[in-house]
Amino acid sequence: MWNSFGEMHYVFGREVSTMRLLLLMLVLSGCAALAASGQFQSGRRALMAGDPETAVSYFSGVADQNPSYVNIIQNYREGVWTYLGRAQYETKRYAEARKSLEHALSLDKDDPLARLYLGLTLMQTGDAARGTKEVEAGMKGLYDWIEYMNRTQPFQAFWDPTFQIRKQIDQSLGAIASKDFQSEQFVADAGWVGQKFEEELDKVRQDERRQFERDRDQ
Repeated sequence: MWNSFGEMHYVFGREVSTMRLLLLMLVLSGCAALAASGQFQSGRRALMAGDPETAVSYFSGVADQNPSYVNIIQNYREGVWTYLGRAQYETKRYAEARKSLEHALSLDKDDPLARLYLGLTLMQTGDAARGTKEVEAGMKGLYDWIEYMNRTQPFQAFWDPTFQIRKQIDQSLGAIASKDFQSEQFVADAGWVGQKFEEELDKVRQDERRQFERDRDQ
């Protein structure tokens, strides 16, 4: 039972103020998330357009603001640290790239692109043996992902329909045990695989969107 009307008014006022504060925090949090998402997408577009310097700037900002940011396309998860490491690799900032990619793998040890680019970074800095193994593991992870998605979701958009990515992975993995193994070609081919897989994410998303629109119009 309230001792006085004034006490009740005071408590009610505090509750309203708390609710307003929580609402404001939610709004600000939502705005920050939208800003991080927009900044990330700008970085991704820059990376895919061959402008890694600009991409590094965007991804660094996202990593500072939201270090746990993860981009999800067609169930494939790739954190901002992987993207940052990839962009740093493309700008030949290998020490920074290694740090970012190792951090990405500490957050998600099953990230094949982080492992692939960590391997490439190691190969560029003289650790060819470990680098080759990391690239190999990353390629196998990407191959397995494509196979898994096509096997478990046969009625959705098909991944790598021309087998370009998987064929290149097979050739690169086969080259590792070859007596004529050429590390420079291996590095170039692995980089191609990473780029094409990223492009494939958008292609699959677009195919599914078109399929959805066709089904809706029937």
